[in-house]
Amino acid sequence: MDQPLDPTAMSPTTAIIYAIGFPITLLALVFAPAGGLDWWPGWIFIAVLVVTFALSVGVIARINPVIFRARSRFQPGTKAWDKALLAVILPAMVAIIPLATFDAGRMHWSTVPMPLILLGYAALVGGIAGTSWAQAVNPFFEPGVRIQSERHQRVIDSGPYRLVRHPGYVAALLIFWGMPFALGSYWAAIPATLASTLLVLRTIWEDRLLRDGLPGYADYARRVQSRLLPGIW
Repeated sequence: MDQPLDPTAMSPTTAIIYAIGFPITLLALVFAPAGGLDWWPGWIFIAVLVVTFALSVGVIARINPVIFRARSRFQPGTKAWDKALLAVILPAMVAIIPLATFDAGRMHWSTVPMPLILLGYAALVGGIAGTSWAQAVNPFFEPGVRIQSERHQRVIDSGPYRLVRHPGYVAALLIFWGMPFALGSYWAAIPATLASTLLVLRTIWEDRLLRDGLPGYADYARRVQSRLLPGIW
């Protein structure tokens, strides 16, 4: 049998661009719509994201470092329908932040009570933690949907995959809905709703692809019957 062929690592130049570009982009998304750097809820939001993601990266680097290669880019064979869905999901997800900060930081359209803001942060941190857990146990956690035949993809049924078949999407939904309320905006729930709806559709289509193309997945689906919500769906 051929040896599994893992994705190649991103180049040092690309890694540097990511490392520099991400914080600059995040600062722009938060503070440009808010109208200035003196909006303290924006700094709290950034601090929570930076600390949580740093912890996540540290844990994954120790447990499953190959995931950084798998997640670095869309691999050949990614389904065209998935690229079309992501062409809407990803911009909608990004749009949550500037719309929320424009609302809460500049226009003050929304008045979100503190308990709901704290609940938003709980969902946000929980979503990042859930994504980290799924990535820690699943070396085939890629940004695009495909059958990873060159990597000898197999069914993963440990960790959160014992509870639902798509724990990464559960975590993504928590992040989508955590961000608007953490930032104090009801209006930002609009792109969150769009991203969430298309992510549920992606779940259905990916599940169908895995049933048809990944050996052992149909048996796994009979054992773990819930896609996203244990005991419900």
